[in-house]
Amino acid sequence: MKIGIIGAGNIGGNLTRRLTALGHEVSVANSRGPETLTALAEETGATPVIASEAARDARVVVVTVPLKAVPDLPAGFLDAAAEGAVVIDTGNYYPRQRDGRIAAIEDGLPESRWTERQIGHPVIKAFNGTYAQDILDRGRPQGSPGRQALPVAGDDAAAKRTVRDLIDELGFDTVDAGGLDESWRQQPGTPVYGNQGDADTVVKALAEASPERTAEWRA
Repeated sequence: MKIGIIGAGNIGGNLTRRLTALGHEVSVANSRGPETLTALAEETGATPVIASEAARDARVVVVTVPLKAVPDLPAGFLDAAAEGAVVIDTGNYYPRQRDGRIAAIEDGLPESRWTERQIGHPVIKAFNGTYAQDILDRGRPQGSPGRQALPVAGDDAAAKRTVRDLIDELGFDTVDAGGLDESWRQQPGTPVYGNQGDADTVVKALAEASPERTAEWRA
């Protein structure tokens, strides 16, 4: 299918590599312009575009930019996406390390709910606690013992199924982590963040999460 990726950092770049290898048609954008994506395009066959064009006709759009950059995404960047397009948010709030203080998140709003409000479109939270290298190295065939699992949160069951199917194609199991209001369970500092365990391990880690943000992850 046609997939747009906005953000060509570690996660965005490795998703571009894997998804093109699986035969998907990928358009990729970053904040510096398509001319800076020549090497990635030559390596993968992806089409480098400006951010406002990344979602054109895409059935899945991956937003994988620093959280502080989300409000700066081009206005209407999803307007030309395919009808019913699914948006994946991979973002994390790093107030001390990168993003500065975002009051609504400090007050308890789940990070992906904040992103959803900024872009005006529902999102599915996935890949946010995944090491970028794992996307390249740890995919396994369905049914493999100990296959790594990723949590997926979101409110739209059909959209969530699309994302879970795509992750399965990449070689990982998934765990339904609930609606977006429950997505705090996979934010930085929680037991599932960076967890490389199987589905049972991820279920347990999600259940053990606390809604209270630890000091390291507060402004």
